[in-house]
Amino acid sequence: MSSRTRTRGAKTAAGIHTVRIPRQRGRRATQPFVVVVPESPSLTREALGFAGRMLWRFRVALAPTALGLLALVVTAILHSIAWWSGLLLAPLAALPVLWLLVMQRRRPARTSVLAWRAGLTVLATVALAWAALAAGFGPLAGPLELIWLLIWLTAQTAWLIVRRSH
Repeated sequence: MSSRTRTRGAKTAAGIHTVRIPRQRGRRATQPFVVVVPESPSLTREALGFAGRMLWRFRVALAPTALGLLALVVTAILHSIAWWSGLLLAPLAALPVLWLLVMQRRRPARTSVLAWRAGLTVLATVALAWAALAAGFGPLAGPLELIWLLIWLTAQTAWLIVRRSH
């Protein structure tokens, strides 16, 4: 860029481009033309910005969604790299049941606490069994995508209920 069209120390707001047209050679007394062009973002950029702001604003409420998408991607990668990783993940499905037995022995619960513990145990067991099957057969094989959707819907609903009650 030549030094005749470059701005010298002029301050402009962010997102505004200032173009200065230099003086013509024969006219020393006239002022230069100044054209200010605001930068208008595209409709796609506006929509993506809006979606990003909403996701950031409700990031805590959407934690199960993020974990569900992460599980879907991780199991797809595990399936493509090592299908046998499903065999290694299968015993993990028993851990929630063991957790429930230990919790009931240490801190016996009745009524709603026991119902929540049992519900969490069932949800975690189904989710870990899904992860093992998805890593072995692929997350979109057979009914696994429907099971993933039901697990996600249940976890997201339970998360919103628990967050609202506290």
